[in-house]
Amino acid sequence: MQQVNSKSPFKLIYSLGQHPYLGYLIEPHIVQLNPNGSYSLSYKRIFTNTVGDFAPALDETDFHLIKLLDEIEQTHIIKTFNKKAIRPVDFFGKVFDDKIYDRIRPKIELKMLTVLKQLSGKPLFLMSKDGYPADQEIKIADEPTSILFHFRRNETETRYFPTLKHKGNRLDFMYKGAQVVVNREAWLLLENTLYYFEQDIDGKKLSPFLNKRYISVARSTERRYFETFVSGLIEKYHVYAEGFDIKTHKENATPIIKLFYVPTGQSFLQLSFAYGPYEFSASTDHPVTVRLAYEEETDDYVFHRIKRSLTWEKNQGIYLEELGLRKKDLLFANYIVEAEHESIIDWLNRNQPTLLDKGFAITQAKSDRRLFIGKTSLEMAIEEGNDWFDIEAIAHFGPYEIPFIALREHILNKNKEFTLPNGEIAIIPEEWFSQYEHLFLFATNKHSLKLNKTHIGLLYEISEHTELSFHRKLEQLLNFDSIPEAPIPTGFRGDLRPYQHAGYNWFHFLQEYKFGGCLADDMGLGKTVQTLALLQQQKEHLRGTDHTKTSLLILPTSLIYNWQKEAEKFAPELRIHLHTGSNRLRDTFGFSHFDLVITTYGIVRSDTDMFSKFFFNYIILDESQHIKNPTSKSFKAIKGLKSKHKLALSGTPIENSVADIWSQMHFANPGLLGSYSYFQKEFVVPIEKKKDEEKATRLQAIIKPFVLRRTKDQVAKELPPKTEQTIYCEMTEAQAKLYERIKSEYRNALLDNKLQQNGQGNQIMLLQGLTKLRQIANHPGMVEENETFSSGKFDTVLAMLASIVAEHHKVLIFSQFVKHLQLFRAYFDSEKIAYAYLDGSTKNRADAVNTFKERENIQIFLISIKAGGVGLNLTEADYVFILDPWWNPAVEQQAIDRSHRIGQTKNVFIYKFISKDTVEEKILALQGQKKALSTALITTEESFIKSLSTADIQELLR
Repeated sequence: MQQVNSKSPFKLIYSLGQHPYLGYLIEPHIVQLNPNGSYSLSYKRIFTNTVGDFAPALDETDFHLIKLLDEIEQTHIIKTFNKKAIRPVDFFGKVFDDKIYDRIRPKIELKMLTVLKQLSGKPLFLMSKDGYPADQEIKIADEPTSILFHFRRNETETRYFPTLKHKGNRLDFMYKGAQVVVNREAWLLLENTLYYFEQDIDGKKLSPFLNKRYISVARSTERRYFETFVSGLIEKYHVYAEGFDIKTHKENATPIIKLFYVPTGQSFLQLSFAYGPYEFSASTDHPVTVRLAYEEETDDYVFHRIKRSLTWEKNQGIYLEELGLRKKDLLFANYIVEAEHESIIDWLNRNQPTLLDKGFAITQAKSDRRLFIGKTSLEMAIEEGNDWFDIEAIAHFGPYEIPFIALREHILNKNKEFTLPNGEIAIIPEEWFSQYEHLFLFATNKHSLKLNKTHIGLLYEISEHTELSFHRKLEQLLNFDSIPEAPIPTGFRGDLRPYQHAGYNWFHFLQEYKFGGCLADDMGLGKTVQTLALLQQQKEHLRGTDHTKTSLLILPTSLIYNWQKEAEKFAPELRIHLHTGSNRLRDTFGFSHFDLVITTYGIVRSDTDMFSKFFFNYIILDESQHIKNPTSKSFKAIKGLKSKHKLALSGTPIENSVADIWSQMHFANPGLLGSYSYFQKEFVVPIEKKKDEEKATRLQAIIKPFVLRRTKDQVAKELPPKTEQTIYCEMTEAQAKLYERIKSEYRNALLDNKLQQNGQGNQIMLLQGLTKLRQIANHPGMVEENETFSSGKFDTVLAMLASIVAEHHKVLIFSQFVKHLQLFRAYFDSEKIAYAYLDGSTKNRADAVNTFKERENIQIFLISIKAGGVGLNLTEADYVFILDPWWNPAVEQQAIDRSHRIGQTKNVFIYKFISKDTVEEKILALQGQKKALSTALITTEESFIKSLSTADIQELLR
C-alpha cells in the first residue's frame, strides 16, 4: 500500500475479500489511477473519519455504504465484543472460536446484504490474496436466479441435488470454483459474477453442491429425512420429484372457532382454518404448509402441499373483532370478548346464527362436559291482580324450555352453569344476573314469581330489555306527564302552575292505585300548595261519605305557622286542628271533626300510643328527611301509625347518603326496597363505595314511580323571575319568655302617660326598645350574650339552608344586625361549612365578593345591609334570605336587587323570615299602612319612628 494523493486522479472502489476468521467482507478503498486511467498499485482503505480530501468525489450512497462497512471491519467488531483493548492477532489467536463466529457472522451478513443490494453501478472487485483491492473486477447479475431442487427415489436410495437457472438458461455451478459469499440470503460468486436468488434461500443448501453432484440418502434413513428436510424444502421452494408424489392443494378453507371453557377463569375462543383435512392455527402465517403421508402397503410417500390464503384468513380475524372480540394476546389466535358485562359464551350464543351464515364452524375443546351453544332467550308474560303481579317466565336454551323460577338459586348464588335435560351445560347469560336478580329478591316466595304492585318500576326496567306485556295504565306511573288531568277542587283559592298541576294529578294517580309517594321538588316550587290542593279535593270528594276524611300532617315545629298561613290563603275551607303545645288533646276523639290535624315530629314521638289508635285518610310528612334514620324514635313512631294513603314531602330526600331514602320509601310503600340491611348491602355500599352505576340505575328504576322531583332548572319557564315568600318562625319557649319580659319593661316605661311629656326622649327609648325586641325575635343571644339560648328563626334558617346547599344553589343572607350574622358565622365555623362574609368592618370587599362568585364550594354569603345593600352584583345567587324586616321596604328591595338584576338568568327565590307574635309581624303590617309615606319620605329608622302615632306604638308593643 502506497500513499494516495487526492490531488491526482483516483477512484473509490469496493473490494470483496475473504477474512481468515470472519469470512467474506467488503471493504471500500481509494485507488490512485495511472495516467492512462488504469488502476495503479497505490491504494488506501478508507473509513468515515478518514475520507478527508477524497470527500468531494463521493456521493450520498458512498457515505452510507462506508459507514455500514466501518461496522464490519475487524477492529470495530473486536471492540464491540471485547471491551478491553486487545491486538487483533491476540483476539483471533487466543479468544476467537466457533461459538463467537456463530454469533458474529449473522450480524456481519445482515450488513453485507444491505451493502450488496446498493452496490449496483459501483466499481466492485475481488481482492487478491495479498490484499490488493482492485485485482479482478466482478459484476452483480442484473436478474435474480431461480432454483429447483430435485429428488430421485429408487429401490436403494434417494438422490438430491439443485439446479440453477439464470435468464432462462441452466447455470452450471458445480466444480467451477464457485463460492457462497453470504449464507443468510444466498449470494453466489461464480466466474466473477455475483448471483442472487428469487427466493431467500439459505446458502448452506447450496454449499454441499459446489464440489459434489448430488447427496445420497439411504432407504433406512429416508423417512426421517423426508419428514424434516424434504418437507421444509417443499414448503418454501420449487421441488421436482421422482419416486414419490407432491400434491398441491389450493381450496376454500373453513374458519373454525374452538371454545375453551374455563369455569373459574377467563374462557376464550381460538381461531383456526381447515383446508380439507388439514387445520392451521390463525397464529401461524406460513403461506405454504406441507404434510407427509406414507402408505405402508405400497411403500409410497405423498407430500401434500397446502397453499393458504393468508389475506383471507386475516380478514376472518378482523370480522370477529368487528363482532366484539379482541385478541387475548399477540402471539396466539385466542380471542376474548370486548364487552365488560358479557361472557365469551354469551357472545357465542348471541352470534352463533351470524357465524354459521358466514361459514364458520363452532367446536369445543375436549372436556368431560359439553356446553350448550345456541340461541338463549327469555319470554315473560304478566298477569295482574289487585295488589300483585304474577310473572310467567320461560327461559329458552335452543329447543329446551325451562321455567325461569328453576334458575332462581343459580341467579341469586351467581352460579352460571345450569344442566339441561340432555346433559349439556347451559351457561346462564351474564346479563341475567344483573337484570333479574332483583326480580327474585323481591318476589314474595321462592316457588313463584309474584311481585307486590309497588314493584312496577322493576317490571318497567325489565321491559326495556325483555319482551313484556302488562297493564298499560300502570306504565303511566313512570311518566307522570301522561297521567290524566284531575280537576282542581272548587274550594281551592289560587292557581297551580302547570308543573304543580302535574304534581296534583300525580297525587291522584298514586291514590287510585293505593301507592304512597314522595314529592321531592326543589325548595320554592310549591310542595305546600300542591298538597293543600289535594287536601281540599279530599274534603270535597269525601263529603257525605262514611270514609275517614281526617288527614295528619307531621312537620318540624318551625313550619307549623307557615302551613297554617298557606292553608288560610289557598284552602280556607279546611278545618285545621293544631295538635301542639302543653294543652293538646289527650285522646283522638276530637280528630274526626277536622279535615287536617297538624303536629310535629317531636309530639308524634310523645303521643305515639294515642296517634296509633286513629285511622287517618292521609299521613303526610313534611321535610320527610327527618325520618331518614330507621333506628330513630321518629321513624319507629310514624311506622306505627295507620292511614289509607301516605305522602312524603322533601326538597332533599337524600341529604348525605343513599341510605336516607330507605326509611322514607318504607314509610310510603313498605317492602319496596326490602329490609334495611338488604338495602345497605345491595345498594348503598355498591353505589357509594364502588360507584356502581348499574345498581344506581336499578335503584332509580325501583323508586322512580313513587318519587316526583322537579328542579328549578326543569320548570324555569313556568316560574316568575322573582318569587317572594314570608316564612313565619315559632319562637322557642325560653325565647318567648325573654321577649315578653323585655316588651313589658318598655311598654310600661313608654305608655305610663310619659309619651306626651317628653317627645324626643321617648322616641330614643322607643327606638332602643324596638331594636332590642327585634334582636330577641332574631336570636336571644344577641341580647343575652352569656346565656345559651336557642332561636326558632335560627333553626328554621339552618334547615332551609341545608336544603338549598344540598341542591347546589347559592344564597345571599342579609341582616341589618352584624351580631346576628356573627352567630351564623360562629355556627358555620364550628360545622366547617364554607361561606363568604361582608360587613362594614370588612377591609377587602372585592375579595369577599370574588370568593363567593368564583368558588363553587362557597354557596353562602353573609352580608350586612349597610355594607352590601348597594353596589354589589351577585347574580351567581338564586336564593335570597332576609333575616329581619326593615322599616323601609325600599332597603329590602336594594338587598334583593344584589341577585335579581341584569345578568341574572335563573329564577330568584326570596324568603323573608318573621318571628311569629313579635314586633316583626307588626312591622310588616305597618309597612303596608305607611307605604305611601315610606316610598316618598322614609329613608331611616328614625324618620319611620317619627311617623308613628300613639296607636301605632301601642300596637307595636301590644
